[in-house]
Amino acid sequence: MSATAGHVSGRSAREPLEVLIVSLGSTEGLRRADEELRDSLVRAGARVQLARARPPQPTRTMMLTDLAWARAARTAALDALAVHRGRRPPTILYSSTTAALLWPRPGAIRFDATASGNRPGRHGLWQRPLERRRLREAPLLLPWSEETLDESPASVHAGDRVCVLPVPVEPSGPPVPFGERDIAAITYAANPLKKGLDRVLAAWRSVRLELAARATAGGALELVVTGVSIEELARAGFDIGAEPGVRVLGSVPAEEQRALLRRSRVFMCAPRREDYGIAQLEALADGCALVTTPAPGPYAALSIARAAMPELVDDDLRAALRRALLASSCDAAARARQLLAPFTREACDRLVRTRLLVALRDLCH
Repeated sequence: MSATAGHVSGRSAREPLEVLIVSLGSTEGLRRADEELRDSLVRAGARVQLARARPPQPTRTMMLTDLAWARAARTAALDALAVHRGRRPPTILYSSTTAALLWPRPGAIRFDATASGNRPGRHGLWQRPLERRRLREAPLLLPWSEETLDESPASVHAGDRVCVLPVPVEPSGPPVPFGERDIAAITYAANPLKKGLDRVLAAWRSVRLELAARATAGGALELVVTGVSIEELARAGFDIGAEPGVRVLGSVPAEEQRALLRRSRVFMCAPRREDYGIAQLEALADGCALVTTPAPGPYAALSIARAAMPELVDDDLRAALRRALLASSCDAAARARQLLAPFTREACDRLVRTRLLVALRDLCH
């Protein structure tokens, strides 16, 4: 898609493109992804407004939760568009299919996963058909990964309106040698049941007892849990309390999360479904060994882990964790960082500059 000289528009091709990102921001990962996209568009020369949906009150079902967030996104979009009343509106980019469900105007849709994949059965009775309609109507689709594209409805694959646009992932500091890391394992457990924290804890407890008895793991035998508090875990049925070898930190700032990754030998997870896996990609970028079970969903880090450290991708999480903690080094971490080249900020900026900006300008004409 590219602009042609025959187009007549109220905006010159030399004028900065005005873009409105309607940000759902229902998770830390989504918020950071939207901020990265905003910054990348600004570096490419666009003027960007980020309109954040106001978090709604918690509800009891996924159907009601998605409706509340979709209404919040519509309100955020309308409020932002009101500022442009009487002059040419910006090009709209909805971040997530949920943000686009009740859109006031068509626009591009960027998404990590679809309701057709992560809202099965009764959980997505109204979302799935409306999502299919929005995906057909959107002039531009921006899935986060090829895996996202593979899982999407057939209408997403048609035509030339699709551009895969990853979320940038960079190392957060100089690499720390594997043997100098003082945290044995870390896991990110926001939405602990979906993330499989029960399976992570079972594997951790078994391996910790074995290695503590043998005194062979090196460093402190501690599992750090972030993204969820003790109180939230208790409500989800996890009774951890002051369990030896497990430290729950709750939700931590992004800089602190990355600092913890640089100190950790292993990032461990067992998701029942993974919609992308930013936490795992960041762990690989910061040199962790990724111990994970295979999982359904557009799990972008899974193919990298399978290529770089296949012995640590295993349904037997205990065996994979044991192998990782008994290793004296992790040469696979360097291979993983090489495979992350398409996810660098430079690579993503190039896509934004050469493809996304051109496609968004076409929407103005």
